[in-house]
Amino acid sequence: MPPPSAAATSTTAAASAARDDMSPAEARLAMMELANMVSVPMALTAVIRLGVPAAIWAGGANAPRSAAELLPAGHPDPSVLERLLRLLASRGVFSESTSTSEDRTTTTRRFALTAVGRTLVPEGASGASYADYVLQHHQDALVAAWPRLHEAVLDPRGPEPFARANAGVPAYAYYGKDREANQVMLRAMTGVSEPFMHALLDGYGFDGGFHGVATLVDVGGSSGACLEMIMRRVPTIKEGINFDLPDVVADAPAIAGVRHVGGDMFKSIPSGDAIFMKWVLTTWTNDECTAILRNCHAALPDGGKLVACEPVVPEETDSSTRTRALLENDIFVMTTYRTQGRERSEEEFHHLGIAAGFTGFRAIYLDPFYAVLEYTK
Repeated sequence: MPPPSAAATSTTAAASAARDDMSPAEARLAMMELANMVSVPMALTAVIRLGVPAAIWAGGANAPRSAAELLPAGHPDPSVLERLLRLLASRGVFSESTSTSEDRTTTTRRFALTAVGRTLVPEGASGASYADYVLQHHQDALVAAWPRLHEAVLDPRGPEPFARANAGVPAYAYYGKDREANQVMLRAMTGVSEPFMHALLDGYGFDGGFHGVATLVDVGGSSGACLEMIMRRVPTIKEGINFDLPDVVADAPAIAGVRHVGGDMFKSIPSGDAIFMKWVLTTWTNDECTAILRNCHAALPDGGKLVACEPVVPEETDSSTRTRALLENDIFVMTTYRTQGRERSEEEFHHLGIAAGFTGFRAIYLDPFYAVLEYTK
């Protein structure tokens, strides 16, 4: 099955031609936009911290609100917030409507959430949303890494820019030491995971993905929330093993049918009929990914499968939202986690599986960002 918007890759040459056809003035304007693009995520972070999306949504009303209505009464200058909202309206986060006073001296702008903005409001029972993902990406310790991105190019062996900017402390160690930052990260992962997991269970489950599985191991399962979702939808799975670092599973809640096991995936992985992992391979080097996959292979019976859910970059570069989101996330991984950790193409993931001993492979695209990579022993 081809990835969503795969046809867009054929527009690469056309997109390049369009850029080359720009006038010098248009090219300068485009570069001005790129240079100032940091304003967009920072404005987004600001309005989330100010509670704007939740205030507009207000239980589903999504009633258009002015900046003054979104701020405490008597605020000295609502136009400061309005400027942020106008920028984000231009990026499709808010819709904007205007009304003019009878004497035509005053124009009032009101803002509501678009479909994109709606992702900032919780949908599931966890109370998490993509707002947490935005906040997690723009914490001070992470933002401090970006000015050192060029150093990842000069010395790709590391340490990565995050560690360079934070006294040599890698991101995972930072989360382990800073409880507040870790909680933001966990909420961010929940907010991103929940809609994908529903897509996975609606699509891959009906595709026979977990057929015949009695014991499922979730590698890097954190709290076990994804494993619990799978087991609720696939009743043939009688036992779930939530496998993560000992200090992570020590805080995991009790879940019926789930056994929390601490360990190191680079040493060994618990045995099961199938293994599930989500967004694990992206932050590791090729050699490290091969080591993880080999341990998965050793833990599976003949005919057993590994279901790995990862971002998969297209072979060709185009200007689609999907391609941009994937390539931007790749650079985030380079900056924050590992310089040589990276997003990979479908073919690259296939070769990693072959190197680890898997004989069967297929990629299933159920979501614009994640792909389901099925490795069979």
